[in-house]
Amino acid sequence: MRILLRLLRPHLRVLALGLVLGLIANAANLAAPLATKRIIDTLGTGDALAGPITLLLVLVVIGSVIGLWQWILMGTLAEQVVLDARLSVIQRYFKARLAELTGRPTGELVTRVTADPGLLHQASSSIVGLINASLAFVATLVLMGTLDVVLLLCTLTAVAIVGAVMAVLLPTISKSQKAAQDAVGDLGGELEGTLRAMRTVKASRAEQRQGDRIESDARRAATFNIRAARRAAWVWTVSWSGVSLAIIAVLGVGAWRADAGLLEVSSLIAFLLYAFQLMGPIGELTSNVTALQSGIAAARRISEVYAMDLETSDPQPGQALPEAPALSVDGVTLRYTPDGPPALDGVTLQIPARGHTAIVGPSGAGKTSLFSLLLRFLDPDSGEIYLHGRPYRSLTHSEIRGELAYVEQEAPVVPGTIRENILFSHPTAASEELESVLARVHLADKVSELPQGVDTPISGAELSGGERQRIALARALIRTPALLLLDEATAQMDALTEAAVQQSVRDRAATGAVVTIAHRLSTVIDADRIIVLDHGRVRAVGTHDSLMASDDLYRGLVEALRIAIPSAAGSVS
Repeated sequence: MRILLRLLRPHLRVLALGLVLGLIANAANLAAPLATKRIIDTLGTGDALAGPITLLLVLVVIGSVIGLWQWILMGTLAEQVVLDARLSVIQRYFKARLAELTGRPTGELVTRVTADPGLLHQASSSIVGLINASLAFVATLVLMGTLDVVLLLCTLTAVAIVGAVMAVLLPTISKSQKAAQDAVGDLGGELEGTLRAMRTVKASRAEQRQGDRIESDARRAATFNIRAARRAAWVWTVSWSGVSLAIIAVLGVGAWRADAGLLEVSSLIAFLLYAFQLMGPIGELTSNVTALQSGIAAARRISEVYAMDLETSDPQPGQALPEAPALSVDGVTLRYTPDGPPALDGVTLQIPARGHTAIVGPSGAGKTSLFSLLLRFLDPDSGEIYLHGRPYRSLTHSEIRGELAYVEQEAPVVPGTIRENILFSHPTAASEELESVLARVHLADKVSELPQGVDTPISGAELSGGERQRIALARALIRTPALLLLDEATAQMDALTEAAVQQSVRDRAATGAVVTIAHRLSTVIDADRIIVLDHGRVRAVGTHDSLMASDDLYRGLVEALRIAIPSAAGSVS
């Protein structure tokens, strides 16, 4: 409810207007049976009927016009609340720490933006509906009481029975809706991951097995939705049946009292009209409570997004170190779980402001973890990282990443054109800069062959893995960052293209810092410095030749990859 009220708070004026309009419409509807009674009473006196009939027509028109106005107003409000909820979740995603997002299936995260806020559509106006329906319900009972107390007691008995049954059934609707939305989230995550790996699925002849898993999630979601639909059906059936039985009882008792002279016929007709009208507030109460239960289930899932840890946006005080390197890591330790082994254990190293630094090591040595810390996707458990002499804790995430450019090993592209992808981190770059960087990464010829050139959508460009890597590298190079971080950015390129791209890396290293994670050592042979990581610790630092002479692990990595490397003496090792 707190999440729902938080989303409604900016629209309090509209809610208040909707409430007032609802009260006016209800008042007009409540006055109609009394006007009908007046018409019937006039028939026996011989007075003119024009006045009572005109009053009844005016009440009907007022009720219809005001009701239409409220319907449009609350429908517009509902769509705005859904939009606000979606925008707030999207904004939360972009502000959240990376670990909060990577630990959840992508499809499930998408569901929290698309499906969950949709359940708030009816729930957003349900609070106003509940107030209007409750007041209309009470007012109807009061007016019924002014006509005949005995018939009112019959009606209240039926309402009490209906209310007791509904109190048992309504909470189960929210539970079923929450379970259904969770199942839809699982379905989205499983489907999204399968579509990404469809080549592997087909090559493994696993279509049937994987399809069965996804169909199982779909059936589970359907099961919970059917359960919620059945609960809602029971609530509606009980409420309408209860009121219908109450009307039959009122008709029977009322007919007996009218025949005995204890009740005027006009009063009986007016009471029956109110009894029929009572179905309106009860129906509204039922539908609004049902919608509110669904909205609460959605808000509960949205609240889990709001609970995500956010990246810092305000800088903290910090003292810059004089004549500091571009990056300095001082005694950093990182654990992914409190009781787990350290991914990095007391790492201390420096990255100079110029030159090419390569980071190598066996799988699990901590290379990717180190990059995650440098990019502040994660924060260390202990130790400190300095950027140009300023501690990370004194900088915002945006300030840190403004000095860094990063090329992932998978080289993902974002939806859009080739131009939009390359300019993703530097949208104000000139056309000359774009053409220059395309030439540097050997993409100019490929792009020129496309029908729309750089404005060709990525989805229709039929890019190879190596071409996608070059787009990612161009996206990083066009910014001219202070530090360029490469996670084996040439892994999917052919030898000739790799050699040309490596020249771009060397050119960048001449004026700034380049840090490369190497999964194949051929990309870092000519690095100015090589840092060897092993079991989360810095094992050795040096050049290729010095490490070949002094470090067994480094020699083993080279020999395992069977890379022919020219030695200092000109022989081949």
